[in-house]
Amino acid sequence: QVQVAESGGGSVQAGGSLRLSCAAPGSIFSRAIMGWYRQAPGRQREVVARISSGGITNYYVDSVKGRFTISRDNAKNTVYLQMNSLKQEDTAVYYCNTLDRALAWGQGTQVTVSS
Repeated sequence: QVQVAESGGGSVQAGGSLRLSCAAPGSIFSRAIMGWYRQAPGRQREVVARISSGGITNYYVDSVKGRFTISRDNAKNTVYLQMNSLKQEDTAVYYCNTLDRALAWGQGTQVTVSS
């Protein structure tokens, strides 16, 4: 399976911002609905946001609406997640994948939000 590569995580205080990036294989990326997922300790992996192949239609889980923005650059085979007004409950490992999780999961990028 082809793997993705996430980056951009880190440790921030509540209210701060981070921008995550994910590079995916071009053969799949341009046609795929891409999503950002996260998994907090002891919890199941959940979808946070997703974006259509053309970048027009987006979806956000209620808990991040108004704070997170997903975008993509098809020329660079990269999907982004701009995270603003971060909260402690956003602490998790963040992953990207297609909507149907067709790609091998990468190592993810850790986001830690402190009070």
